[in-house]
Amino acid sequence: MRILVVEDDERIAEALKSALSMAGFVVEIESDGEAAWYRGEAESFDAVILDLGLPSLDGLTILKRWRKADRSAPVLILTARGQWEERVEGIEAGADDYVVKPFRVEEVVARVRAIVRRAAGHASSRIEISDLVLDTRMMQVSRNGIPINLTPQEYKLLAYLAHQRGRVVSQMEITEHLYSQEFERDSNSVEVLVGRVRKRLGSDIIKTRRGFGYFLGGDAE
Repeated sequence: MRILVVEDDERIAEALKSALSMAGFVVEIESDGEAAWYRGEAESFDAVILDLGLPSLDGLTILKRWRKADRSAPVLILTARGQWEERVEGIEAGADDYVVKPFRVEEVVARVRAIVRRAAGHASSRIEISDLVLDTRMMQVSRNGIPINLTPQEYKLLAYLAHQRGRVVSQMEITEHLYSQEFERDSNSVEVLVGRVRKRLGSDIIKTRRGFGYFLGGDAE
């Protein structure tokens, strides 16, 4: 899952990046409003954490532009304590949730998980696909009731496909959502990763639509 953190306070941004990375997310940071707006329009993210007070372009304007352009990634806004008008305006503009500063990073991580789940149509942190169960809060996987140990990258792949249940996901999309921009990727890295997950969970767990990509669960769209 790829998250864009838009925050001009370096200390806060790094704290969020550290906590979200530990929770299994791939995190990109932008501190400038104009740059953040452009990336949100040009790139695909699973969620955005958006501070409202930004240089060059404020967060509320960014959010309104994204929604006008039909960019539907769930957005969690960060606001200062007492500025309830901003919170209301942010929700009305299309934000999915908000957190008031100062905050605990654990709360932000929990709220990000929740908006990502809701965007994918999942009501709880437990995702069940036939005999496969993912606990996205504990980052645990089991099949037929048997716990399966996965590496962090293997878990990220399985969780992303689970959130996209029934939809064919291309190798390029998987690469964008599993690896940071700084990571040097091999052309066959996704194929290798899929092979490793199949070896641990069974060859039938991740299905292939040849020439298009991979999917979990049922008949793919």
